[in-house]
Amino acid sequence: MSRKSSIYTAMALVSLVIFMGLKLKLDQIPRQKVPGSSIIYLPSGKYLKYATFGYSSMLADLIYIWAIQYYCNYNIPDRFQYLEHIFSIISVLDPHYLDPYELGSMIAIYEAHDAQLAFRLLEMGFEKNPQEWIFPYIAGHYAQMFLKDYQLARKYYKQALTIKGSPPILKRLYAHATYRLGDYQTAWQNWLQIYQESQDERIKKIALNHLYLVKSAMDKEKVETALRRFREKFGYFPQQLEDLVHQGFLKEIPKDLDGRDYVYHKEEGTISAPRSPWKR
Repeated sequence: MSRKSSIYTAMALVSLVIFMGLKLKLDQIPRQKVPGSSIIYLPSGKYLKYATFGYSSMLADLIYIWAIQYYCNYNIPDRFQYLEHIFSIISVLDPHYLDPYELGSMIAIYEAHDAQLAFRLLEMGFEKNPQEWIFPYIAGHYAQMFLKDYQLARKYYKQALTIKGSPPILKRLYAHATYRLGDYQTAWQNWLQIYQESQDERIKKIALNHLYLVKSAMDKEKVETALRRFREKFGYFPQQLEDLVHQGFLKEIPKDLDGRDYVYHKEEGTISAPRSPWKR
């Protein structure tokens, strides 16, 4: 090893020792007096990166391990206040270190119950790693499962679908989000394409069940609209669905995907599928 390399290595080790010494010192400060003191004084990642003399990935590892321990300490009530700050430091030190973005978003959504913070961390990871479909995929999952925001979920799923190597399940998630938005025609085309293109019988069965669900929703919308129009004209719901055809409100009464009649609930003026799509 050259003298110059030895000097750089020594300086890097000194920087790490100083950093860890600072951490240990701050950990001794009572939490009650200075909440979150272990991380509040960490500088911006760009300054730490200069101080590591090329060993920024090593420091990113150390801060990541520290962060895991810190956020597992339930005795620190305000520990989430600096979550974005600490994980942004890791991002600057090692932008292609994927795990911290995922873990940071999990802490944000499951522990801090802050979906917007989770999205910011995932978008930070995607900005630094645009070839990684995992970030918009996770964001779409959070939008769907925690916010029930299917418009946002569909946006993220669509983003993930454009990335090479994204898994086939994303097409199904996108199609389901489209269905939940009430865009039945597009959802039908999405699921039909999945059914026609898949060589996996299990996937074809899943797609067929969703096609049953989408068709039932479209038929329900059409028939119940006709039922409301019938009542507006006559003051009551028809005795049977065929009366909608006799009175010119429908050309024909649709059947489900299996050719079965829908169940008519006269008192409510609604219809329902004769069976669950998952029990066909």
